[in-house]
Amino acid sequence: MANTKEQKTPKGGDKAPKGGDKGASKAAVKPQGAQTVVKGYVPTLQKKYKEEIIPKLIKEFGYTSPMQVPKLVKITVNQGVGSATGDKKLIEVAQNELGVITGQKALQTVSKKDISNFKLRRGMPIGVKVTLRAAKMYEFLDRLISIALPRIRDFKGIAEKFDGRGNYTLGIKEQIIFPEIDIDKITKIFGMEMTFVTSTDKDGEAFALLREFGLPFRNIKK
Repeated sequence: MANTKEQKTPKGGDKAPKGGDKGASKAAVKPQGAQTVVKGYVPTLQKKYKEEIIPKLIKEFGYTSPMQVPKLVKITVNQGVGSATGDKKLIEVAQNELGVITGQKALQTVSKKDISNFKLRRGMPIGVKVTLRAAKMYEFLDRLISIALPRIRDFKGIAEKFDGRGNYTLGIKEQIIFPEIDIDKITKIFGMEMTFVTSTDKDGEAFALLREFGLPFRNIKK
């Protein structure tokens, strides 16, 4: 298991290293890719949840109160960067890319123990992680559904495997499905896992919730 470690920002903001880009020292991201959320703005999917999804799920499951309707609590995005043990700059690349993809600063995850066979020491960075909530969560989900997933070659939908506790994890093989990533400048292909945490512990209810948001499951029962 991995811990998260905050990366402090130096006073005056991040400064570019002298001598320009040395290759893997910068992420292959488009400057316009960073997402910002204006105060008071209500994302489209958040409006859809309140106005459309809640009434549909009340009817489907027979809830007696809107408070019983499951909701999406958070989305956690993880990237493992095992090769970072041999090239520490890859962690910085992954951290910057994930930050631009999600619109939120990514944290480094570190090893909790020594593994000599993999030249891994306790406390060594092995990946990056972002936890999205509220407006940024809905904005990311909207872009994932409407833009990123359709860019997967021969895409036929996602599997319906939940964890038995109302949560769903989606694996993505390549970060280049996100338009924020400039494919001509990437240094390495990174995969990622996205975990959708809901307020219910029942897989059937969680599936119905994510289905109504628009996640393209392969075999949606009508």
